[in-house]
Amino acid sequence: MPSGTHTTELDLPIEKIWEFVSDMNRWAPLVPGYIEHEILSDKQSTWTFKGDIGIMQKTVKLRIDIKEWVEPSLVTFDLTGVTENFSGDGYFKAVALSDTKTEMIGNLDITAKGMMGPMINAILKNFVPKTAEDLTKAIAEEIIATNLKQV
Repeated sequence: MPSGTHTTELDLPIEKIWEFVSDMNRWAPLVPGYIEHEILSDKQSTWTFKGDIGIMQKTVKLRIDIKEWVEPSLVTFDLTGVTENFSGDGYFKAVALSDTKTEMIGNLDITAKGMMGPMINAILKNFVPKTAEDLTKAIAEEIIATNLKQV
């Protein structure tokens, strides 16, 4: 299963991280290649984005099912391909290092299934870690920017 994890530290309390990641509308647009998302319920949404996988560009629609919201430290989710035969999961985890410093970890696991699965998974081995890193960095940058505006 192609996977990627990225960790970053923010000079903010864990509550500020939770304030941001507890709302899917805030972080869905930060997915690399984002086109649109639709909230179906408090635990389910669909995300459409353009994936640039090597020489191929593909528009992909995924359903995101939140498995758990554990305030203030964890959001876990499952991914299911709506337009493609993909499945996977991921999480955002926050760990308070002090009252004013938090470690944020983003993780993504995605597997292509079906006849083309083995070939696509070979490409995803590079794509998924980069996507996990880019998404985690984008969320961290947006959290920082949001909190600077509030000061």
